[in-house]
Amino acid sequence: MEKLTKKYGLLTAICMVVGTVIGSGVFFKAQNVLNATGGNMPLGIAAWVITGILMLVCSAQFAVMATKYEKVSGVVDYAEATCSEGYGYYLAWFMANIYYPGMTSVLAWVSARYFGVLFGWDMVGAEVLTLAGFFLVGSYTINALSPRLAGKFQIGATVIKLIPIVLMAIVGTIVGFANGTLTDNFTNVVSEAIGASNSSGLFAAIVATVFAYEGWIVATSINAELKNPKKNLPIALVIGSIIVVSAYVFYYIGVAGGASNAVLMEEGATTAFKNIFGNIGGTFLNICIVISCLGTLNGLMVGSTRGMYAIAARGMGPSSKMFSQIDKSTNTTTNSAIWGVFVCAAWLIYFYGANLTSGWFGVFNFDSSELPIVTIYAMYIPIFIAWMIKEKDEGVIKRFILPLISIVACLFMVFAAVYAHGITPYLSAAANGEFSFPVLFYLIVFSVIMIIGAIFKKGSDKKDE
Repeated sequence: MEKLTKKYGLLTAICMVVGTVIGSGVFFKAQNVLNATGGNMPLGIAAWVITGILMLVCSAQFAVMATKYEKVSGVVDYAEATCSEGYGYYLAWFMANIYYPGMTSVLAWVSARYFGVLFGWDMVGAEVLTLAGFFLVGSYTINALSPRLAGKFQIGATVIKLIPIVLMAIVGTIVGFANGTLTDNFTNVVSEAIGASNSSGLFAAIVATVFAYEGWIVATSINAELKNPKKNLPIALVIGSIIVVSAYVFYYIGVAGGASNAVLMEEGATTAFKNIFGNIGGTFLNICIVISCLGTLNGLMVGSTRGMYAIAARGMGPSSKMFSQIDKSTNTTTNSAIWGVFVCAAWLIYFYGANLTSGWFGVFNFDSSELPIVTIYAMYIPIFIAWMIKEKDEGVIKRFILPLISIVACLFMVFAAVYAHGITPYLSAAANGEFSFPVLFYLIVFSVIMIIGAIFKKGSDKKDE
């Protein structure tokens, strides 16, 4: 049987982490954080650092696991090795049919949305939706026909997206100190708009940054195609995470040198770019954002195209013989990729209908880009618990302290996400004025998809082999 070759090196793995996490969020979340803290810059920096530490903790724990487990698909391997084959299957099914395609479809739309800004298109218009579909298919095509090219694109997009971040971090800081804007922004608070206390403002800001850090786990999906994965994957997870946290914090500081907190809260980071680099700089920023989003889309598509393969390679799931097939000429998971782009397209239609219209699905309208993140962090917790029970040969730090901190980080992520979306009912226009429970109805959809997975697991298992 054809096997996946070791085609990716350490640099590609690092760019998978950096390129998948840093998308559009780094450019517009600065405004969200400022609004959440009432223009309190030190509090905003604390939020970026705290959330970054949570990401670093979880990536460090998976880095430790990567030194011991190597099979097909990173985090699925860890779930199977620590918990059970069944748990690994359900995690892989969730990632293949909800997590990867849900996030991938949204990034296709976000990429098209920022591209449309350059031409003044309506962000919910037919032009943007059509272009989103094209970007989705284009990303699939690159990954399906030439995974090496997809890897090179990931490296190139990561470098390009770091250009405006580094420029703003350096030039914005220098200019801000020279004209006094940065000093004023650090010493003056605009308002107490969000919370009555620093603690409530900090928590609101942390919630605003949580989703800007998501996506790093996708790097583990190329485990079977990574050269020396037990060495390179842990390095990539840690170094990539450190780069992301540093980029976010220093970019946030640089933006503060380009305009007052009040202006940034009102108009966003584009104004800071225009003030420092002129109108050309503002256009350049939008172009870099498009490339940045496309890089993130490419990274997520890597996971989407390999989702069903991660299941089928274990002789499980529907038609495991078909989905485990690898193309001899391109060395790609062809049939798995076809399923991946199909599910991505379905989630793109859902996202558009549920979030960008008056609501096609009534009470079943929910944010398919964020709520799956709640689930993925919740599903990490049993893995960390099982690790503490099973790995008796590890020292105290690796066996207990690091996974315990990771569990706390995961619980915080889950709470932050549920807090952001609300667990109490509210009147929804999309639900025709009826009470809506977004988290509850997401869980219903999640349960149905997982039940379908359970049916295929029992019905197919290893019979196709």
